[in-house]
Parts: sequence; C-alpha cells; structure tokens
Amino acid sequence: MVRSAAILLALSTAVAGSGAEPLRTAIDTEVSAARQREKINPAKPATDAEFLRRIYLDLVGVIPTVEETVAFLENQSVSKRDTLIDALLADPRFARHQADIWDMVFFGRNPPGYETRNRDGFRTWLAGKFDKGIAYDVWAKELLKGEGTSEVNGAMYFAQYRNAPEDAIEAVSQQFLGVQLQCARCHDHPYEEWKQKEFYGMAAFLARLDVVTVANKGNRPIFAIGERNTGDIRFTGSVKDAKPGDKGEAVKPKFLHGAELSEPVPAKDFKDPKFAEKQMPPKPKFSRKDALADWIATADNPYFARAVANRLWSQYLGRGLVHPVDNMSAGNKPSHPALLDALAKELIAHRFDLKWLTRELVSSKTYQISGRGTGEPKPEWFQHACSRPLSAEELIESWQVVTGFDRATDSKKPEVDRFRPLGSGYLLQFFGSPNTGTGDFQGGIHEHLYLNNGPLGTMIGVKGGLAEFVGDAKKPVGERVERLYLATLNRRPVEGELKKFTEYLKGGGSAADAVWVLMTCGEFRFNH
Repeated sequence: MVRSAAILLALSTAVAGSGAEPLRTAIDTEVSAARQREKINPAKPATDAEFLRRIYLDLVGVIPTVEETVAFLENQSVSKRDTLIDALLADPRFARHQADIWDMVFFGRNPPGYETRNRDGFRTWLAGKFDKGIAYDVWAKELLKGEGTSEVNGAMYFAQYRNAPEDAIEAVSQQFLGVQLQCARCHDHPYEEWKQKEFYGMAAFLARLDVVTVANKGNRPIFAIGERNTGDIRFTGSVKDAKPGDKGEAVKPKFLHGAELSEPVPAKDFKDPKFAEKQMPPKPKFSRKDALADWIATADNPYFARAVANRLWSQYLGRGLVHPVDNMSAGNKPSHPALLDALAKELIAHRFDLKWLTRELVSSKTYQISGRGTGEPKPEWFQHACSRPLSAEELIESWQVVTGFDRATDSKKPEVDRFRPLGSGYLLQFFGSPNTGTGDFQGGIHEHLYLNNGPLGTMIGVKGGLAEFVGDAKKPVGERVERLYLATLNRRPVEGELKKFTEYLKGGGSAADAVWVLMTCGEFRFNH
C-alpha cells in the first residue's frame, strides 16, 4: 500500500497553534464538570502508543506501520498529536474510511432489497464528498433529492433502497434527524410526543416516488427516481381500530412539529404522465421530495445539526450524548445538554464542516483519555475510552499492514484490493456486522474458527514480510520481538512479554505462530 510521505514528515515535526479558544476546550470543561458532579474519577490520559493506534483506526481505518509508529513514539514535540491529527485528516484514506462508516449508517451490512449489495457507486460518492470537504448540509440535501441516474449519481441508491414511503420516512427520520417515528406508524406513541398522524404527514412527502429503470449497462440496471404530481398517502387511524374497506383520508405533507406544506393544486382535469421503462421520468411541476430535503438539511431545522453532532460524538467517543444516537426525544434526555447545544451551534457556525468537528472532538482531552479505567464502568460520563471491535474493513487492512502483504504484492499498483486474499466473503460473514462499541458486541465461536482455520497464513507467510524478519536468527532476538510488537500492537513490549517471546524464539518457536498470536489476540481485535 502506498503511504504518504507527508504522514512520516508530520510524525517528526510540529506546527504552532492559532491561539483562539477552540470547541475542544468547551468539551473538556463540560465533561469535567459532569464528572465532578457525579463523583466520577476518570482514567489517566492515554499514552502515546494508545493514542497513536486509536487515532489511526478512527480517522483512516487502519493501524500505522512500524516506521510511522516509531517516528511518533520517538518524537518529543509537545504538539505532535495535533500535527498527526491534521496529517491524517488530510490523508486520502480518511475519506474512504468515512464512506465505509456512513455506508453502514445508511444501509447496514446486508440490507434487503434489489441491487442494495451492489452499491460501490454509493460508497464512491460518499468518499468524494469527504475528500472534497463538501459541507454535510450540502451533500445530505443532494442525497435526499436523488437527482439524475444511478450511473452518474451514486446517491441514487439511497432513494432506491426503501421505495415504500412509510419505510423511507422511518429511515430518513432516524438517519438525518435522530428521531424514531416507527412506533407512531400504527398508533400514537404511548410514551413519546409523536402522533400517528404526524408520521403519515412526514411519509406524505415521499408518497409520489417510483424507481424507474432507464437503461441497462451489462448486468446492472440504471435507474432514476420519478415523482408524480398527484397521489396521496391514506390515513385510516390506529391499526387496532381499522375497518375493512376503509380507504382513509388523504394526508397532507406536514413537517415534523411544523406547518403543513404549501403546494400548488393541480387542475381538476390534470393527468399524470406514466413513467415508461428506458425513459427518464419527467420532473414534477412541484416536488414534495425536494421540499422535504430543503427543510431537513438546514441550520433552521431543530433536529438536523443536533443529530449529526451527536452521531459524530458517538463515532469517536463510543456513545452518544443522546443514546441511542437515533432516539432524540423528550423522554431521552442528553447526558450533557449544554455540550450538545454547543456542538450543534458551533457546527452550524462552521457551515456543517464535519472534518472541522472531527478535529475538535479527537483533539479534546476527553477523547485522548486512556481505555484502562478503574471502578464500575459508567460510560455516560466518559470516564475512560470506549473499546470497540475493529470492523471487517479495519481488520483486513490492518492485517495487510502487519504482515507486509500489501507491500509485497501491490508495490506497483496505485490501489489495493482490500478484500484479497479474503475475498470469498467469509471475513464479511464472520466479522462484517456493524458494531457500536456500546456493549452489544458478541464475538462467538465463528470468529475463533475463522482465525484458527482461515487464510491468515497466506498473509503471514508472504515473502519479505514480518514473519520473515521475526524468524531471522541473524538478527538480535530483542530487536525481532520489539518489531513484532511495534508492527502488531503499535507499542514496545513490556518486560514480561519481551522475556516470554525471547525464550520462545530462542527455543526454536515458529515466527509465523508468534505473528499469528498477536494478530488474533484481544488487544489487536479492539480499538481502545
């Protein structure tokens, strides 16, 4: 894998700060005040090794190389962490990793539905937005409007995925507003403020949409989203009170806790043209879909900025200020209300720049705390760093870096196939479920069987890789053990570890097995 020389340069140099008080200060002040109020003793600051591994995985989705690890650990600059953060945010891998994460937000790993697994174009579209630094409100609006065809606009896969208006508005509300409306689909919510008619008022914005196949390219259809000028969603009341044959009343589009949509009324004799296959659908005279997108993706929306600020906080801190992140309601108060207000306000002030917010979050002392806490865990007060399992993508790429497989096989290629030699689908099957880092992870026997019997040996045994170095008896054994730890766990071994592996290798132990042990241990499996 080609590594940017800028990373190594950043690891050994420092830059001066601007002097202005950043958001990270407010973050630490609010979190510290809450801990004092709750009598919480936080963990110590993360060591350089802890921080290094965590920031690489969180920002670019892969662990650092031995060279990058050594350069950072030996750098004595007081500003080296800020310098590294800036370098990783500028790294092309940042955009790709964010695309992987947000793809899981919008789709999950294996969503049902036609063509949803063939969404490379969607991930490419997402990566492009992060790479170019496009503001979140801009690309969120583009995603919700879904204009053009799937051939040129990867955002189309989002609108195509959930074609039923009820299903679509559930997803849109959760992902962009942090609001769960699904309980109001069948009846008024028994515990929250959402009414059933409000659910259908939101669903009405998406009631006129159809997926139209406009062409075929190879074995894959090219589609567009057509929107009719007429047609309404029908409301029949609570499901338990529904009567056979009752068609219900037409529901007008209504913004959540807002006004009804003002829209032109078609003439009485108006007839919608039919959408024809292999033809682009005509644009409607008035688009409800676009009106919803314009309302959602704006600073004036009471949910939009708070929802994404909370989601990013959860991504980097392991748990939302409102938890779960997609359940922001009167009955689910934030743990740090003033902090959530500040995050949303500053994000709006910085024009929905997600990279800016990411920099502030990971630069805070709250983020840069050790994962080694003491006492009863109380994650809502962020007393220590949250541990989360590595995703399938992170595992694949990190294993390649550890073993030297990427360098040995792809030195002449500009891009690396992240799923080779594990492209059969087993790795995604066993490690591919999204994980939130909030205690809902279950490893299971399937992981152990894969790690023991899967194709990791192919990567470990690559010529010129880590195992060859560790097994080279001509090199001092201490040097070999140190490189083993720097390559896998991005730290130097402690005394007991050094002694154990020294005895093992001097006794004729397998270098490949030594590499395998650390590649599959719990410390490697988790970001912490």
